[in-house]
Amino acid sequence: MRKVMTLVLALSLALPLSLSTAFAGKYPSKPIKIIVPSKAGGSTDTGARLFIKAAKKYWPDAKFVIKNVPGSGGQKGFEEIAKGRKDGYTIGMIFTTQVVAHVVAKRARYTLDSFHVMGNVMQDPLIVAVPKNSDITDMAGFIKAAKAGSLTTAVNGIGSDDFVAAKKLEQQTGVSFNLLPTKGSTEQKAMILGGHVDASVMNLSQLQAQHKAGTARIIAILDENRSDILPEVKTAGEQGFPVTMTATRGFVAPAGVDKKILASLDDLLAKVQKDEEFIAECTKDVFFLLPMNGVDYLAYLTDLQAETQTFYDQNPW
Repeated sequence: MRKVMTLVLALSLALPLSLSTAFAGKYPSKPIKIIVPSKAGGSTDTGARLFIKAAKKYWPDAKFVIKNVPGSGGQKGFEEIAKGRKDGYTIGMIFTTQVVAHVVAKRARYTLDSFHVMGNVMQDPLIVAVPKNSDITDMAGFIKAAKAGSLTTAVNGIGSDDFVAAKKLEQQTGVSFNLLPTKGSTEQKAMILGGHVDASVMNLSQLQAQHKAGTARIIAILDENRSDILPEVKTAGEQGFPVTMTATRGFVAPAGVDKKILASLDDLLAKVQKDEEFIAECTKDVFFLLPMNGVDYLAYLTDLQAETQTFYDQNPW
């Protein structure tokens, strides 16, 4: 009998943690931590909270806890997700281009292989904005002013989607902006509203209300199509400058979690993506939905990393 008990104990210790958890009881049996690589109250954080609200409809007995891990343009949070326990009780949100930009710049202690990609939920196209009293009214005027003298242009940190989009514009037009990295969209918005910078490259959701109110001016959307919420604003491509950039926000888990648990998480996200109340809440909060399953989102991230690598090799930061 002692030999049997010893064998059972040895087998239990030898099992990977994910399998031990899977056999221990019904999943989930304890709170699931969602790591958000940004401060509370931001768009990524709000997206996670909307996800939880919808997810509770399908997993009513499950508990979700958000852990905000801001810093280094999301890098600290991405790394914490990647090194999370492989038991299904740690998942997190990622956003682009930062999640691949850190890899490209060799700063990250993770790769895309460090994650199981569950899928994408939202996107947020970039814009070029100027203060309300600026003489610049379109992209031609913006580039002309940049050629005449250095324009101080706010971006959300080096390696961010804002930063890469601005660098793409520089490369395409031959201008050189005086790029001013900020600590986030709140600071960018304050600089535009106060007229402290000449322009800002940022996300549409962050300034659309101010544009409508006339306290700031969006001169271009860096997307292939105009936005339904600001249909009068032309795309940069329509104005002769075909630069596009959008921020995506999706969910991942650490790589190596038991496949059955990952399948459950993937199924939950798929249900939330299609949930009518979730869609309505996102629309109300001006979140632009771009649902992708895990396979498609991983392909998107892989292509984006390759594109960012090519750009970084030409314009290292």
